[in-house]
Amino acid sequence: MRIYLDNCCYNRPFDDLTQDRIRLEAEAILTIIKRAEAGLWKIVGGDVLLVEMCKIRDLKKQENVKWLYTIISESIPYSAEIKTLSEEIRSKSSITLYDSLHLASAYVADVDVFLSTDDKLIKAWKRLDYAMNVTNPINWFMEVSDQW
Repeated sequence: MRIYLDNCCYNRPFDDLTQDRIRLEAEAILTIIKRAEAGLWKIVGGDVLLVEMCKIRDLKKQENVKWLYTIISESIPYSAEIKTLSEEIRSKSSITLYDSLHLASAYVADVDVFLSTDDKLIKAWKRLDYAMNVTNPINWFMEVSDQW
């Protein structure tokens, strides 16, 4: 199982965990990461994630997010193919630049699932005609946990 976590997933464990949804998403993400550490799944990352992580203004949070990111087992380099696909995604949707770059990176990497805590991104992607599963980490983990 190859999984792409978008930037909001790496940030989630360091957000305000007093809100139920945020805490549950953080727990799902950390459990997914633990399973990847155990060798059950592979986490795919890439250049786009690193660039966006460097834009985190809170330097302690940035350090924590980058530490969590060290779990990746495969890194997708930015390419002309990613740029072109990102532009195509943006021309067909309301998806933002960085989100389209993440989606394009994951799509080019042919991951099994792209996880995000961004409901608008997930809904916008589902209106497009691309064969890649994009969903919330809680929903996905609940689906696959029965299989493990």
